[in-house]
Amino acid sequence: MKKTCIFQDTETPEKTTDLLAAAVRMYGRDGFKSHVVLVNASPETFTGRFHHVIQVAEGLVADNDPRAITEILETLHQTHRFDSILIPGTTLGKMIAPRLAWRLKTGLASGVTDITVRDGRIEITRPARSGTILETILPEGPGPVMMTIRTHAFEHPPEETVPTRISQYSRPVTTHSTLTRLGVEQNIIEPRDIRDSEVLVAGGGGAARCFPALKPLADALNGAVAASRKLVDQGIARRTIQVGQSGKTVSPKLYLALGIHGSMQHLVGLRGAVSIIAVNTSLHAPICRLSDMVVQGDACEFIEKLMDKMMCNPHKNT
Repeated sequence: MKKTCIFQDTETPEKTTDLLAAAVRMYGRDGFKSHVVLVNASPETFTGRFHHVIQVAEGLVADNDPRAITEILETLHQTHRFDSILIPGTTLGKMIAPRLAWRLKTGLASGVTDITVRDGRIEITRPARSGTILETILPEGPGPVMMTIRTHAFEHPPEETVPTRISQYSRPVTTHSTLTRLGVEQNIIEPRDIRDSEVLVAGGGGAARCFPALKPLADALNGAVAASRKLVDQGIARRTIQVGQSGKTVSPKLYLALGIHGSMQHLVGLRGAVSIIAVNTSLHAPICRLSDMVVQGDACEFIEKLMDKMMCNPHKNT
């Protein structure tokens, strides 16, 4: 029975399910025992989902102290000898993971988007060279398999209740961060993260000339605007809304791909999409092979006619 350690980033608790899904991909549903480490978080919401909840004593460390958390994870590994350690690909996780890998003298796969098992051997997939290629990593050596998991890269496993043991970590910590957080100010100008939207209206090279028109369409569908790397590289769209290996992995219920060719690096970011509708002048574009519905035609003309249809429909939801 394998043992997996999952670190819970308190600022993004929803990512814990992504890590659990990655563990299921590695070992199967019943092939591992899950240990989740909580810093300044309540264990109640994790009871029944993980086999072992390790709660760091309240006030022992700050939840944004990467040095202290690294020390705690190292100590826990020395006690439990985890077979794998999974950390969310958040800002905090990216500070903890390399520190911990160095201390444990093991390798680190960062930004993991897929895991497969062939002949009993784990194969880890992650984007490389600025997202232009996918590389496969084969873990070797006695150390634990360590990785940071990209958000929404894995389908969430079905809910299953497991017996949970709760313990507390209270050992004094000797190393702390030299940085002090003075405060947190919310950016009310930046729109919501595209990974949180159930509907995405995404534009590619074929929608470059009418990219501003995507916003009214997205608003009408109660969705958000996304873009391919081509528009980001051209300075038309912000990198924060880019979908793909070098952008974000998304899992909307509907992905409307307007004028997107669909290179490999873009399609990887759509693994979790439920339904895809592609609008493209070419039926041979790679995005069309992945789509549930394909409309052959100009993306800008499609947007204009769809908006006219929606505005003229008296039964349209407002």
